[in-house]
Amino acid sequence: MEAVDTLICAAHVVPVEPHVVLHDHAVAVRDGRIAAIEPTAQALGRFDAREVVRLDRHALIPGLVNLHCHAAMTLMRGIADDLPLMTWLRDHIWPAESRHVGDGFVHDGSLLAMAEMLRGGITCVNDMYFFPEATARAALRAGMRSALGVIALEFPSAYAADATAYLQKGLATRDAYQGEPLLTFCLAPHAPYTVSDETLRRIAVLAEELDVPIHIHVHETGAEVAEGLAEHGVRPLERLRRLGLVGPRLIAVHAIHLDQDELDFMAREGVSVAHCPSSNLKLASGIAPVAQMRERGIRVGVGTDGAASNNRLDLLTEMRSAALLAKVMSGEASTLNAFEALEMATLDGARALGIDAHTGSIVPGKWADLAAVELSSLETLPCFDPVSHLAYAAGREHVSDVWIAGRARLAQRRLTGLDEEDLRDKALWWQKRLS
Repeated sequence: MEAVDTLICAAHVVPVEPHVVLHDHAVAVRDGRIAAIEPTAQALGRFDAREVVRLDRHALIPGLVNLHCHAAMTLMRGIADDLPLMTWLRDHIWPAESRHVGDGFVHDGSLLAMAEMLRGGITCVNDMYFFPEATARAALRAGMRSALGVIALEFPSAYAADATAYLQKGLATRDAYQGEPLLTFCLAPHAPYTVSDETLRRIAVLAEELDVPIHIHVHETGAEVAEGLAEHGVRPLERLRRLGLVGPRLIAVHAIHLDQDELDFMAREGVSVAHCPSSNLKLASGIAPVAQMRERGIRVGVGTDGAASNNRLDLLTEMRSAALLAKVMSGEASTLNAFEALEMATLDGARALGIDAHTGSIVPGKWADLAAVELSSLETLPCFDPVSHLAYAAGREHVSDVWIAGRARLAQRRLTGLDEEDLRDKALWWQKRLS
């Protein structure tokens, strides 16, 4: 018999690649990677596993990929609700950040966020925030796969004095963590309205030199587009194109207010979109034209945004909202079916980050980044179609187990590497500081 570390036997395995459900199958894990996917009886006869995990009432899926987040902002969850984006930012978030954000804030907030995400089946997060070195430490402590943003802004903060300093510090963090298998990096200019032409040109060059994605908020509100046009004479996306940022590396976050020519252009250039439906709805920013994007072949992944504007880091909810909004916007109930929604929340996010050779689907050779969703509770019975339930019925409360690179990070709904009481204490301590 072949030795493996873990054999995970599930009622349903949903590999995403391809769109099938494998009933009564097992996933064999060796050295953190998927060694095989076979019918359970066959796998039990072939493999000698140090651990056998039985998931007789579950769907085993690829770990979810959160394509856009500001993890540390979890400490500002609910600090300013029911406000439009720029009022929320200028009058509440930016002042709070100027008073409180530092290495400790970012580390503790990111750790709290990662605990929440792990409990909801998220195994990879694409993050954009100050002090990425603190987020890196939190990610390694949580054992969570993370793409960390080298953020750039023109205005000073506790982290850096100007855009040059932001880039220098962020790139130094990237250099310090080169070789960490759980960590990758993106260049993360905040938005066209907060970053100058000179800095954006430099980022375009750096992205090519370093072979990394560019992660940026784009066309989030109608006001942003109008102000960009008034200041620069062109809409923000066209400005980014002229500065060399639009192409297969670009992850356009939100991407709500787009005309038909912009959609066609994004498709031709291979741009990816991070769709954040709950944040878009809560801030009344608008509804992204996801059905039109997908019709053109634009890759769309799913993000939570930060807990300060959502207020949940719950990608199963985002997946459901994305599917329902696409249907009502297109007028077709068949738009964005359950399998497609699941692919958006897993493999498409990995593709946008350039890590799909390693994660995002259950395929031999990839890292064993997996989540188990129990489908036997009253609210998920009867179950005629596991994938339908994943998209429309199940919630993060049904996630029972999570593995990242083959290591259990959530086991029977308990975090394995983090102290939940310690996280509660940290959250309450910061609540008093921010109050």
